[in-house]
Amino acid sequence: MLEAGFWGFVGGVALLVGAAAGIWLPTSKRVIGWVMAVGSGVLVSALTFELAGEAYDKAGGVSTVLGLLGGSIVFFLGDWWIDNRGGHRRKSPNGPQAGAAGTALALGALLDGIPESAAIGVSTIGGGGVGVAVVAAVFLSNIPEGLSSSAGMRSAGHSARSIMGLWLGVTAAATVAAALGRVLLDGADPSVVATIQAFAAGAILTMLADTMVPEAVEHAGRLVGLLTVVGFSAAFLLSMA
Repeated sequence: MLEAGFWGFVGGVALLVGAAAGIWLPTSKRVIGWVMAVGSGVLVSALTFELAGEAYDKAGGVSTVLGLLGGSIVFFLGDWWIDNRGGHRRKSPNGPQAGAAGTALALGALLDGIPESAAIGVSTIGGGGVGVAVVAAVFLSNIPEGLSSSAGMRSAGHSARSIMGLWLGVTAAATVAAALGRVLLDGADPSVVATIQAFAAGAILTMLADTMVPEAVEHAGRLVGLLTVVGFSAAFLLSMA
């Protein structure tokens, strides 16, 4: 449990690093888009090989597909609900929609981060240690997420204190989610663990398609495809090492 919680905390700290850069460093929107593209590629690789791939090896195609669809549907519904309450474009460096409520932004950040953190916890089950590729993917994708979102919230008039407080709360939640992912599923039937892994993969993939990739394309243009492959390749080599 402590190991899973620690690595969940490490992934969450990346949000704080990105947030600090978004608030206090003059970073161009194009650079933010480039970093988001690399982070997206890293996450795609991790969810493919470390989550969906392992789920398939443990329980076969039915559990994997059901988990993927379940995670996607739950994220879609949660994201739709939050968007309608002011959380739309929460990852944009241009800022969220006018009048976005702090509660909606906080819930959106939690919705985006919990599946990733739970995936870290699940990756420690079985005595093989933490999934290094999963932690690296979460860490590298959280930096541009924190950077872009914080730059946008800052431009929308939110104070640096409130923004950092938001990400501190999300980091704490990520730590707990990773620990719970280990505690609740340790010793569970492999098919259950596989379904949860696939569920996290489905939620993460839906988040990427719905938020990170569109924002990266808008701000970084043609290079996004190449940089996404760079991120994917790096994570793939890490997972194969």
